[in-house]
Amino acid sequence: MGDLERVARAGLSRVVEPGDPAALEAFDGLSALEVWELLQTGTPRVERWAARLASTNPERDLERAQAVGGRFVIPGDDEWPEQIEVLAHAGQQARRGGVPFGIWVRGEANLRQALAKSVAVVGSRACSSYGEHAAAELAAGLADNEVTVVSGGAYGIDAAAHRGALAAAGLTIAVLACGVDVSYPKRNTALFDRIAAEGLIVSELPPGCSPTKLRFLARNRLIAAGTLGTLVVEAAVRSGALNSAGWAEQCGRAVLAVPGPITSRMSEGAHLLVRERNALLVTSIADILEAISPLGTALTSYPHAPDEPTDGFDLEVRRTLDAVPVLRPVPTLRIAVTAGLDAETVKECLETLADADLVEQLPAGWRLSPTHRRALGGT
Repeated sequence: MGDLERVARAGLSRVVEPGDPAALEAFDGLSALEVWELLQTGTPRVERWAARLASTNPERDLERAQAVGGRFVIPGDDEWPEQIEVLAHAGQQARRGGVPFGIWVRGEANLRQALAKSVAVVGSRACSSYGEHAAAELAAGLADNEVTVVSGGAYGIDAAAHRGALAAAGLTIAVLACGVDVSYPKRNTALFDRIAAEGLIVSELPPGCSPTKLRFLARNRLIAAGTLGTLVVEAAVRSGALNSAGWAEQCGRAVLAVPGPITSRMSEGAHLLVRERNALLVTSIADILEAISPLGTALTSYPHAPDEPTDGFDLEVRRTLDAVPVLRPVPTLRIAVTAGLDAETVKECLETLADADLVEQLPAGWRLSPTHRRALGGT
C-alpha cells in the first residue's frame, strides 16, 4: 500500500498544479489513492486533468529524482514535516492553497529535522547593497545559532540568505517553483549545487518541471508553513515576499521585517508590514530568536545607553557638577551661585564629586578633574 500511495502521489504532483483550488474542491474528502484511481476513469468530473494524465509516468519521475540524489517524501514518512499540514486550514491566496501531495527533496539532510528550527528569509530580487548585506549577515547569524535558513533560490535577497548561511557552515533549504533537477535562475546553478551538497533543495513539482508565475506563488505557502517565521528583508509593496508574509500570517507563523531607508522603494513593503499588518520589526539575531522561541524564552532586553558616572547621584550633586568650570578653578560660593544652591549644600556636593574623581580642588577653587575632562573629550 505504501508504494502504491507514493506512486499515486507522485503522479498527482505532475497532473495537478500546485495549490490548484479546483482540485481542492473536486477531490475534497478523497485519499490520494482514490483521487489517482478517479483520474484513471476519465469521468467528466476530472476532464480538466486528463491531458496531463496521458503523459504522466510517476515511476519514471521517481527514478529521475533518484538519479540526481533525490527522493519523494509523503505523509507518513519519517521526513514528512507535519507542520505544513496547517495549509489544510489556512485558506487561499492568489488562487492557491492546500497541502501538497508530497515534497520532492534533493540532498542528504532530513527534511523534518531541518525544518524543526527554521526561519524563512525572503525579499526582492532587485535588492539594494544594504538589503543584500542585511540578508547575508542575518542568515549567517541564524546559522551560527543552529537555525535553518529557508528561501526561494532567486536572485537578490534569496541568494544572499543562502550564501550567508553556507558561509557560516549552516543548513539552508531552497524551495523551488520548478523540479529539484532544474536550475532556475540558471546563473544560480553553482549555488544550487552547493545547497544540494550541504543542505536541501525541495519542491512540490516533479523532476523536469519549469517555473511559472503561479508556481512561484504556490511555493510561497510551503516556505511560510514549513518555518517558524518569515523574515522580509526588502520588498516592494507588490511582491512575492509580501505574498510569503501573507501566508505566514494565515499559517499562524511569526512575520518579521527589517527596516530600511525611508527613501528606498525596496523597503516600502517591509515598512508596510510593520505599520499595517503587525509584523515585528527586527534589527538583530536576538530579535529573531525571541520571535521564534517559545513564549517567555530567548527574551531580549531593550538597548540602554552606557552608564554615566553621575547616574547614581541626586539632583543637587548633578546641578553642582554642571556648575563646575572645566579648566579655570572658581571658589565654592561662585559655584553655588551658578548652581542656584546654598553654599553649604554645594560644599557637601563638591566633596561627593571629589570622592568620585569628577572634580578637583586647587588653591584658587574647584574645577573638573583630569579624568573627567578626558572622559568628556577635553584635555
